[in-house]
Amino acid sequence: MPATPVPYHRQTVGVRGGPLTVGVWGEAGPLVVAAHGVTGTHQTWALVGPRLGRDHRFVAVDLRGRGGSRDLPPPYGMAAHAADLAAVIEAYGGPAVLVGHSMGGFVVVRTVRERPDLVTHAVLVDGGAPLPLPDGVSGDDPARLESALADAVGPAFARLSMTFPSREAYRDFWRAHPAFRAWHPAMAAYADYDLVGSEPELRPSTRPEAALRDTRDMYAVAGMRPEPLGRPAAFLRAPRGVQDEPDRPFYPAGWPSRWLPGVVESIVEDVNHYTITLSEAGAAAVEAAVRVPPGPERDGEDR
Repeated sequence: MPATPVPYHRQTVGVRGGPLTVGVWGEAGPLVVAAHGVTGTHQTWALVGPRLGRDHRFVAVDLRGRGGSRDLPPPYGMAAHAADLAAVIEAYGGPAVLVGHSMGGFVVVRTVRERPDLVTHAVLVDGGAPLPLPDGVSGDDPARLESALADAVGPAFARLSMTFPSREAYRDFWRAHPAFRAWHPAMAAYADYDLVGSEPELRPSTRPEAALRDTRDMYAVAGMRPEPLGRPAAFLRAPRGVQDEPDRPFYPAGWPSRWLPGVVESIVEDVNHYTITLSEAGAAAVEAAVRVPPGPERDGEDR
């Protein structure tokens, strides 16, 4: 007999300035709240949600300035996103396991530090540890920081100023992206949900000004020091980068546990920065990290 489909609904939670959109998989069980990356939406979790929704309530947000939450007003930045995430946890009767991919990891870190009472443990998915500053870039120059991240994420960031004549054209854009070569139906759902407007002028939902502002909170700037989270946390690291580069991961081995002492760092084999959530192997690794709280760190090395 086929498995019963996991219920999925879109709902809203009241936050500063209006309603925040969330996608909810499952109806009962321990609460998991998830945050996506800088130009993503809650569909980043289209494979993880159904896995955990079988016996958890998995609530994935559209962060302020993205997806169904794109019309929420500024200010943006990690403090604003953490306040929104705390409101979601409270609305669904936390505490919760927090999960964050890429920039969403930074939102999770900020939330854990500001509201540890709302968190049981955290899963950081290739994000959340301060990024190394590119050569020649100063932490005192926000414009160059923003430019550096735009370069790092490449086509995914450039698309924010583009329009597309149809949903299929937008899918084709993503199919051509090096990180999406192993195409999965979840990637189509990710692409389709992201679009706003009408044909032939569809555009990505992320507001560029939101993405640009948020980049300022993601780098290891002068004066920043390593700091433990204060809650058990796993860090899942992708060995390949945002454009599937084998020699340019988002994080080098040991970097996350250097900046987040006590985090349990491990590598998810054969995934890149995107497919660490949008592939069956990546989703399985995230599911496992949510289900089994991390134990003590072992010298900051990948397991």
